[in-house]
Amino acid sequence: MSLVRNTLVQSSLTLVSRVLGFTRDVLLAARIGAGPIGDAWTTALMFPNLFRRIFAEGAFASAFVPSYSRTLEADGPEAAAKIAEETMRVLFALTAGLTLIAQFAMPWLLLLVHGGQADDPENFDLAILLTRITMPYLTCMSIAALLSGVLNSAGRFFLSAFAPTLLNICLITAAFVSVSPVTTAQAAAIATLIAGVLQAALLYWGVRRQNVRLSLLGMPRITPGVRRVMALAVPGTIAASGTQINIIVSQSLASFEVGAKTWLYYADRLYQLPLGLVGVAVGVAILPRLSRAARSEDPVTSRATMDEGIGLALALTLPAAAALGIAPAFLIEGIFTRGAFLTTDANNSGLALVHYAWGVPAFVMIKVLAPAYFAHEDTKTPMAFALWSVAINTILGAGLFFWLKANSAHGFPGLAIATSTAAWVNVIMLMSGLIKRGWYVPGPKLVSRLIRTCIATALMAAGLLAVLHVRPLIEEYIFDSKLFDTLVFIAFGMAIYGISALITGAVRLSDLKGLVRRRAVE
Repeated sequence: MSLVRNTLVQSSLTLVSRVLGFTRDVLLAARIGAGPIGDAWTTALMFPNLFRRIFAEGAFASAFVPSYSRTLEADGPEAAAKIAEETMRVLFALTAGLTLIAQFAMPWLLLLVHGGQADDPENFDLAILLTRITMPYLTCMSIAALLSGVLNSAGRFFLSAFAPTLLNICLITAAFVSVSPVTTAQAAAIATLIAGVLQAALLYWGVRRQNVRLSLLGMPRITPGVRRVMALAVPGTIAASGTQINIIVSQSLASFEVGAKTWLYYADRLYQLPLGLVGVAVGVAILPRLSRAARSEDPVTSRATMDEGIGLALALTLPAAAALGIAPAFLIEGIFTRGAFLTTDANNSGLALVHYAWGVPAFVMIKVLAPAYFAHEDTKTPMAFALWSVAINTILGAGLFFWLKANSAHGFPGLAIATSTAAWVNVIMLMSGLIKRGWYVPGPKLVSRLIRTCIATALMAAGLLAVLHVRPLIEEYIFDSKLFDTLVFIAFGMAIYGISALITGAVRLSDLKGLVRRRAVE
């Protein structure tokens, strides 16, 4: 199956999940709003989001797939299934133990990530309760991640891309429990736990359909195979999760400003859209091809795969970043402002989104560049780079946050600046490392495609600025609806970019044809 087609499968189902995710966030924002209760719910959701992005969106699978695929090709399906089963048992034991410890230690754990509101006992206790309910999602996601890796190694991407949709369906159902903001938040936390169980069960069913028999029954043992997988998976997971760790750091600092965690969360929801649709999808799709090229010592195929992946990712990401940077508050207001989520909340959230926007290409590039290391079974180098980015984000974020607060301004935009800066530093280190090792050097075709993408993006940006300029006329004479205006803005931008990209060659007709036809499995 072609890279473009694999990316389409992943992206299409991720798009469905994201649309449902926006629906759930619109409903929950209207019922919970921004403030202490909203911050408590955002804190409880922070852990499931972290685990979903680390595990379900490819970080763990990116480290597991090369080892599993190598065993599958060298020793056959039975040996591969044995390693997967042994790893699953160990993973379950570790994450279940961590979840139990967290249940008892939650009051102290939340002092680290929600300590700024510890002087509000009622809402701080609510955050503890909600996070205790959502914490077992970790165990569910770890199992789901391993099962996704088994499916992806077999060239099956559908179920692993569909599974996150279950979380959104469950949360949308919970959003209708609207007796009060507190009861809605509690229902949403319970729904999160239920969704985790359903996701793991669905993927287990999918693996069984591939005639791979895995069982949790039995004592977990650290066998040589498990040790080899964990040696790759642990640093690989950290390496692919630098951006998510930076978000946790930012959320922890934001707890010292009431409402800031909620404002950052809704900005995060918008900029994560291109990351989930493009960065994760391309990263997952190229890893098996890169792994095969690395094992066969085929640098030509490896370079062509990376060129195609980076070119495709940026061709679909740069216009999204431009749109988010041009109209951040406008987009958030049109999508989320209703009920308890006010226009002032949208404006504040826009202050963060404008700085996340220029970091979006870096967030996506990390997802595309890191698999080149994983394919060579080098997970420690990108882990070191990720930890450097976390350090930069923490120091810069804390400095900007408290400096802005000291100057009577909102401090949370400084956290967005630090997150984007740290992501670009990570990209520079990843690219430099690949070039230094001789694993990848961008080709002239990629450079040409990036120039064409920038031209098409500039044309789109000019068109969007023109739409914003005549927005009052649209509201007065055509249709006065924030949501309608936002949809028109998005559709207009997509149309301009689509035409410009085809004319300039940023997106090729061959790419579009590849989306609808199946090629031979490589």
